[in-house]
Amino acid sequence: MSKLYLIPTPIGNLEDITLRALRILKEVDLILAEDTRTSGFLLKHYQISKPLHSHHKFNEHKSSQQIVDRILAGQSIALISDAGTPAISDPGYFLVKHCIENDIEVECLPGATAFVPALVNSGLPNERFCFEGFLPQKKGRQNKLKELSEEQRTMIFYESPHRLVKTLTQFAEVFGEERKASVSREITKLHEENARGTLTELVAHFSAKTVKGEIVIVLSGKVIEKKKKEYIKKDRL
Repeated sequence: MSKLYLIPTPIGNLEDITLRALRILKEVDLILAEDTRTSGFLLKHYQISKPLHSHHKFNEHKSSQQIVDRILAGQSIALISDAGTPAISDPGYFLVKHCIENDIEVECLPGATAFVPALVNSGLPNERFCFEGFLPQKKGRQNKLKELSEEQRTMIFYESPHRLVKTLTQFAEVFGEERKASVSREITKLHEENARGTLTELVAHFSAKTVKGEIVIVLSGKVIEKKKKEYIKKDRL
């Protein structure tokens, strides 16, 4: 059946791919990849030989109609990103939207996503959280942080290693130096690290080392002190 499949790929450890994902990648007519070189390594590892086309943020608007036309003509197509689940801080949203508008079935498989293990590993409340992805690098960054300063849910951010210390320092300025957070990097890889503490402690920790790998920051939400209930004792008659 012709449809669009969104297939999560490992975020580090190549074993973190499902049997179903491997089967579908072997069955589809075409695989769309964010970076064909990165995805080519994964496909070669699992001996998957299928046509591989580039689909990234710089060409997704232009190529989406061509992909829709191919699916409507009877082809089944899989979209994968360099790592994790497509459309989560990666290309995918626009293509999915375009397919739905053309009554094309879209199926997203469950699988690897970096923020889930980072959130669970953080030790911070996870029954309610908001995923913010990458913050604006320049324009709108301060306004976004100011907006989030009142957020009571646990917040999740993606960040690059060379901006980590700067971002944690900004967080300390906006959210307070004692706000609890967790930083996860190299998730599922040999040198995985989950550092937990106050923002001040995390700034000191990562300032003293060379930071590598993809970064997930989990930040606790603002704590609202509950008003103490006042009990009025009535005098007995």
